Amino acid sequence: MFPAKGIRMITTTELKKELKDKKKQLIDVRTVNEFNGNKIKGFKNIPLHELKQKALTELSKGKELVIICQSGMRSQQACKQLKKLGYNQVTNVRGGMNAWQ
Repeated sequence: MFPAKGIRMITTTELKKELKDKKKQLIDVRTVNEFNGNKIKGFKNIPLHELKQKALTELSKGKELVIICQSGMRSQQACKQLKKLGYNQVTNVRGGMNAWQ
């Protein structure tokens, strides 16, 4: 899986170092049931299918967005959508929750 242009890729190990950074918005694009079953503290749940409608009202273009899903596929799609909506600082967590330990 190749990252789209302008999308930063990080590992879950790198994510652990960035979790306390208040300059970042942490978004989990899994379904509500997936999110409620296993989540990382600090992440906000916005399911992928709701992302376009909620992005403009709930997300800041002035902060970096760190996106996670279950495996990294939906978060990659989310990152591409956000780039098209004008968000410049977008980061995808490679491997998603499957890689989180």
